[in-house]
Amino acid sequence: MGFRFQKRIRIFKGLTLNLSKSGSSWTVGRPGASVNFRGDKVTGNVGIPGTGLSYRESLDNQATPEEPGTKRSGARVLFWLALVAVVAYVLLR
Repeated sequence: MGFRFQKRIRIFKGLTLNLSKSGSSWTVGRPGASVNFRGDKVTGNVGIPGTGLSYRESLDNQATPEEPGTKRSGARVLFWLALVAVVAYVLLR
């Protein structure tokens, strides 16, 4: 069994630096809605705090080799607009 290392450093309310054995990342947001930046990968997270229910999706715009130039569906764009609005609302309260 391998060892794991994970440390979160809160820079200020809504911004966290995440350190691990494999590297570092930044998280913007609060419980319920956040966006994580790690190198060239971006991940959005939406959840209902205290319930264990959440949804995570990769936001980087990389097309798969089978589907070059894949465009995002309207529902997916609407989802991420809602996520950005929630994060902005939480940060600006």
